Amino acid sequence: NPSGVPGRQVDGYFPDDSSFNTTHGWNHDAQFVIRLPERWNGGLVVTGAPGTRKQYAADTAISDHVLSLGYAYAATDKGNSTVDFYRDGKRPGDAVAEWNRRTTELTLAAKKVVAQRYGKAPRRTYVTGISNGGYLARWQLENRPELYDGGVDWEGSLWTADGPSLLTSLPTAVAHGTGAADDAAMYRAGFARGSEFLWEYHRTAYWGVTQKTYRAEFDPSYDPACPGASAGSTVEEILAPCASDARYDLQRRPASVRRALENVALTGRIGKPMLTLHGDLDTLLPLAADSAVYSRMIDRAGAGRLHRFYTVAGGTHTDGLYDTHPDRLRPILPCHRSAFEALTAWVERGTPPPADRTVARPSGGDVVNACPLR
Repeated sequence: NPSGVPGRQVDGYFPDDSSFNTTHGWNHDAQFVIRLPERWNGGLVVTGAPGTRKQYAADTAISDHVLSLGYAYAATDKGNSTVDFYRDGKRPGDAVAEWNRRTTELTLAAKKVVAQRYGKAPRRTYVTGISNGGYLARWQLENRPELYDGGVDWEGSLWTADGPSLLTSLPTAVAHGTGAADDAAMYRAGFARGSEFLWEYHRTAYWGVTQKTYRAEFDPSYDPACPGASAGSTVEEILAPCASDARYDLQRRPASVRRALENVALTGRIGKPMLTLHGDLDTLLPLAADSAVYSRMIDRAGAGRLHRFYTVAGGTHTDGLYDTHPDRLRPILPCHRSAFEALTAWVERGTPPPADRTVARPSGGDVVNACPLR
């Protein structure tokens, strides 16, 4: 996806034994892209794909912008992709754990490539990402902070051993889609009042496939008749939940499930500055069951001075839905760009970003291109 910024692009892959990613005809996972602009500002930005997508999935959202600022850029497919990613690994949770390892691997490699290309190592390295890419940013700053100078977390997914997580909120959503749960149950699970107009779309496009895919990754013995998304053969069947997903109760599952979750769980112990953005109308990863919880985890871990948390009023998990509901939603992308600018000012000039706050949805103006955090 050429950005128009002159430079050199490197496409490749690391040794791997899975083959979900068929890009370039390689049929090989752990694929990556590294972009090296001719006019380099001395920095490097690293990300991993959102969702279960490929290494180019954040091109227009992240790569184009940071390249235009002069940063080198590196992105990974996380080592396994597509709705069948749960088939990778020997033990439950291994596929998600690989996502973290591949991000670390790419960061180390990209730093070497930058040094080869420009004759010196990057002056600053930042990690960022959307959704699962946001989770990667969180995990890296908790577990590999020495590799980075800071990060921006855009609605990262939250994994904890006992919840909250997708496996505690989505079963309620799936049950609501079948009529087995009422609106009050949705609110208790963390879904925001006022997001109801988004529920039908998420019921048909997100809730079912997401629940059964991650349940298959962390709890493969739960429903052998419905192993995951690949239980379906048509798009409708793949996106639909299994009947058993509406009854899923993480607290009643064997201890082995929690052990699998512990292997990828977040703690809140970030070691470098991080800004978190989350829409208050997120209907896949509800704010109340995700970033609001993670912000408290960071405070309890004693790392609150390194963190800022911005609730984006009118933001939802998929920016493209703004086109359908411009009177109710706002895209988070311009807020991410503002957050990245605030992060670099914090790290490089010591300018503190705004305190935790709700970024109000303006009644007018250019919400597609502007999002002041103050």
